[in-house]
Amino acid sequence: MTQPDSLFPSLLDEARPLAERMRPRALSDMVGQQRLLAEGTALRRAIEAGRIHSMVLWGPPGCGKTTLALLLAQYADAEFISISAVMAGLPEVRKVLQEAEARFQGGRRTVLFVDEVHRFNKIQQDAFLPFIERGSITFVGATTENPSFELNSALLSRCRVHVMEALAVDDIVSALRQALDDQANGLGNAGIEVADERLAEIALAADGDVRRALTLLEIAASIASEDANRITEGTLQQVLADRTRRFDKRGEQFHDQISALHKNVRSSNPDGALYWFARMLDGGCDPIYLARRLTRMAVEDIGLADPRALQMATDAWDAYDRLGSPEGELALAQVVIYLASTAKSNAAYTAYKAAVSDATSFGTMDVPMHLRNAPTKLMKSLGYAKGYQYDHDVDGGVALSQSGFPDAMGERVYYNPVDRGLEIRLKEKLDALRNARAKALHDKG
Repeated sequence: MTQPDSLFPSLLDEARPLAERMRPRALSDMVGQQRLLAEGTALRRAIEAGRIHSMVLWGPPGCGKTTLALLLAQYADAEFISISAVMAGLPEVRKVLQEAEARFQGGRRTVLFVDEVHRFNKIQQDAFLPFIERGSITFVGATTENPSFELNSALLSRCRVHVMEALAVDDIVSALRQALDDQANGLGNAGIEVADERLAEIALAADGDVRRALTLLEIAASIASEDANRITEGTLQQVLADRTRRFDKRGEQFHDQISALHKNVRSSNPDGALYWFARMLDGGCDPIYLARRLTRMAVEDIGLADPRALQMATDAWDAYDRLGSPEGELALAQVVIYLASTAKSNAAYTAYKAAVSDATSFGTMDVPMHLRNAPTKLMKSLGYAKGYQYDHDVDGGVALSQSGFPDAMGERVYYNPVDRGLEIRLKEKLDALRNARAKALHDKG
């Protein structure tokens, strides 16, 4: 639990990290988040007037969630209490809430900031509900995960969800310039020289996270102080050598990117598909997971329009198993390109879902006698297999006058080939057979 003596402790303490010293102390100091906090927006007007409400701030790391919570308390002249769902348990949560209740009875509001709120379970989340309802606390939860999946509906119904975005490169560069120019709290007295191109490199490496950018700048400045106080390309080669991109293997970033890969394959955009494939590998995604998803795409989106796709997907999977990384990743990349480039059909996928739906809705229907197996004399005497026509003995090789479904269902059509790829020929054949079967069954009466 954090309860600072002041919402913004002295920023002159040089021992504090640069990112903390440069934390905005007014809404006008914040960079980015113009959609939410630009002059005249509803949220900004409410904050400036001290009219704050319980909310969930959803956004990536370093986008300003903690700072916004601090500013809410400052503008509302409220007590600011911070707890982390990673560190706090239910006993500590209850203690904080009881203290906030007492404070409320004494006439002072509390902004309770819960970092990583998605890590609390349902029981822990429910503990906040009565206090939010009574107004004992203004609840501010921060999460990097989709609240729809991670927070229970009761908590969400009592809070407004505000989506915060990763900062653009230009916004981060602006924050870096502020830090370099600020003599009281930043690096203004250090006399650091740096070109705009170098700041843009730092901003790009920060990947939307202004806190990370300021940390990188601070490290670069400490190296530059030993080298004529200038941040050069060589300086950044040392600082940015191990940079990584945002990618949570279990979170929203992961699901959004696999969705982008799949949809680019489906849209026959091999370039877009290859980009998202590369992004996921770059973020540390397991190539075997990607091999499995590509095989699923071959079945779901290419289907019988190009049956070679499934074979290529499984071959590439096998090649990766044999070659490992990085050579095996090329085999998977080839499949990405092929799946996105070839003909598409979800006809088999749609047909299967329709058949499953009928199997569920019609229940346990008896197999028609002519389709049953008759391996014993008793079964034959009971009429099993009676009337069955052996297709190979019929002219044309198809016994058109016998139905393939339970009598109560009648003939059904699930598979409708598309006019693409191999399915063009399948469609011609099946259309003719279905018309002939319908006529034969009608004539049979």
